[in-house]
Amino acid sequence: MKQVSIFILFFLLGCSFVQAQDPHFSQFFASPLTLNPAFTGKFNGTVRVAGNYRNQWPEINRAYVTNTASVDFQIMQKNIGYTDTWGVGMMAYSDASANGAVKFNYASVSTAFHKGLDEDGYSQIGVGFQATYANMLINTTSLKFEDQLTTAGFTGVTSEIFSNPAALKSNYIDLNAGVLYTGSSNDRNNYYLGVSMYHITRPKQVFTGANYLLNSRTTIHGGGYFGIGSTTTLHVSALHSMQGGANETVLGTALQFNVSGEGAEKPTSFYAGSWLRFKDAIIPYIGLEFDDFRFGATYDINTSSLKTASVNRGGIEISLIYIRRPNTDKYIHCPKF
Repeated sequence: MKQVSIFILFFLLGCSFVQAQDPHFSQFFASPLTLNPAFTGKFNGTVRVAGNYRNQWPEINRAYVTNTASVDFQIMQKNIGYTDTWGVGMMAYSDASANGAVKFNYASVSTAFHKGLDEDGYSQIGVGFQATYANMLINTTSLKFEDQLTTAGFTGVTSEIFSNPAALKSNYIDLNAGVLYTGSSNDRNNYYLGVSMYHITRPKQVFTGANYLLNSRTTIHGGGYFGIGSTTTLHVSALHSMQGGANETVLGTALQFNVSGEGAEKPTSFYAGSWLRFKDAIIPYIGLEFDDFRFGATYDINTSSLKTASVNRGGIEISLIYIRRPNTDKYIHCPKF
């Protein structure tokens, strides 16, 4: 097991030296429950289903592949104030790295209450909480050792024997929370500002011969949309995330073109824009909204010092959101990007 202990030690030390962050999405606006628990229930509809797929640095042996699926909905609408919203949500989240050698799986439940600040509900402030069960597994069949290395690559048969595979697993309970303010001055604009903290309890990841405390992640994010023509809307959004000494700043904008014209009950819209992750990547974005669905696609163009290894290919990301529209005339002003 000496080689296994060395592998785990270098893996955990690597996390410390590079000050690694949680898995992240370029389309952070399309993964609401990984951005801020206070987004739970914050949408104009009765139920929202969201899915995300990200393949980062595919040229480096599928370095990171991340998937999420979530559902959230509003409850007690007849028992709370007309301008208030109470949401409940669930999310499944998977992150695999090193070509599947290391896998994280998460299951979360969240709730948020949004209090109306004016008689029309144009402004709300919300508080959300999220509990997560996390499981980490090091897949021993995907590990490579020096006695497998030949002139043709890793083709030899390893002599390593894993006598205690259970020691290569770790699980913990996590707690996340956030606050979110949203406001509107009319039906064609909305703006928001939020703060979230993940890993509040700093859970411990325990492996053979090594313990690692997970650093808390704090994210400040905001944005809005504004009508700039009868059929065109400007969307802007940004975030700044901090975790264990590592920082991430993303800023960008997109234009929404209503191709159905004015007056359509469920208009079809086309989106085009770009985001910038400072010192890392340029992120072109295209999207399509039709009926109750919104589809988005981005491709990270790597600009950091890793661009030689990644061949400038940061990663592809796809999102799909379904929102069932409300059957009442109660309209919830909410962020889209």
